Amino acid sequence: MTDLDSPDSVIRRFSELLNARDVESVLALYEPDATFVPEPGRLVAGTDEIRAALGRFAALEPELDAEIESVREAGGVALVVNRWSLRGHGPDGPVEMGGRSADVLRRQSDGSWRVLIDDPWGATAPRSP
Repeated sequence: MTDLDSPDSVIRRFSELLNARDVESVLALYEPDATFVPEPGRLVAGTDEIRAALGRFAALEPELDAEIESVREAGGVALVVNRWSLRGHGPDGPVEMGGRSADVLRRQSDGSWRVLIDDPWGATAPRSP
C-alpha cells in the first residue's frame, strides 16, 4: 500500500504538502482532468489552472489545519468532508480563512486515490442561483 491508500490519507497528505509549499507534490494528488474551486463561485480545471491556484495558496506561507469529518465510499469513488482552517501572510498582512470541504476522490488502478473534485468551500458555500 502507498501513503495514498485511502481517501482520508490523500487529504491529510494535501495539508502536509501545502504547509511545506510543495505545489508540484500537491498537484500530483489530483487527476489530470480534476477541478478545483479556489474561491466560492470560481472553478478551475486541469493541471495548469490548478497549479496556478495552488501556487497562490502556497505563496501565503500557509499553516493549514484539517479535520476529516466523514468519508463515504462507493464503487471506487469517495466523498470526503473536511473542516479546515488556514492562516498565512498575504501582501496586505495576515490572512485567515476556513470552511468545510466537499472533495471527491477516485481510486486508481494501483489502489491509490486521487482528487477528482476539490471544493474547499463545498459544504459551507452559499447556494448558486
